[in-house]
Amino acid sequence: MERLTSLPVTGLKGDAKRLFEEIVGGDRGKTRPREDFLNEQGGLRGPFNPLLYSPQIGLVSQKLGEMIRFHSSLADDVREVAILTVAARWKADYEWWAHEKIGRKAGLKDETLTAIKNETLAEASDAAPELIAVNQMIIQLLDRHKVDPETFNKVKSQLGETGIVELVVLFGYYTLVSATLNTFEVALPSGVESPFGDG
Repeated sequence: MERLTSLPVTGLKGDAKRLFEEIVGGDRGKTRPREDFLNEQGGLRGPFNPLLYSPQIGLVSQKLGEMIRFHSSLADDVREVAILTVAARWKADYEWWAHEKIGRKAGLKDETLTAIKNETLAEASDAAPELIAVNQMIIQLLDRHKVDPETFNKVKSQLGETGIVELVVLFGYYTLVSATLNTFEVALPSGVESPFGDG
């Protein structure tokens, strides 16, 4: 059960209303109807309902997410491997559910998605080297809070200096998203089962 009441978007005012409009009217909403963003109670789905409780901070957070997802130099498949690696380690159901679909559109194969979820991408013989390197860098940040020189240099050589900086920002943003989803026990849409099981 979700730990925060779902705030109906029809009653939003001020910065909360502005936050809603920026989410559904910005880059996230360009190819999606507004209904895609709403839950059964008429509130925002996913990590966005909690942001409405602190809309000024929510505006900044939402903008960072929009910039890193839609305006970075990272290739779509690289971006989604990084996001899904964070989601898998956090067992953030909603994040995995949302980005597994996006990852498929970005060209990630079922075998790659399964390997990310099972944390075995480094052993996957058919995974692209840059995807393995990004996956390993994110895992090192999650586990050790540092990146070893070999992994850093691999990722830097593949993504460049701008790309590796953006990857670290993306890591931070999606760690925030996963923490938000898990802390407030944000529910999956009705009828969708946890990609990680019950526990």
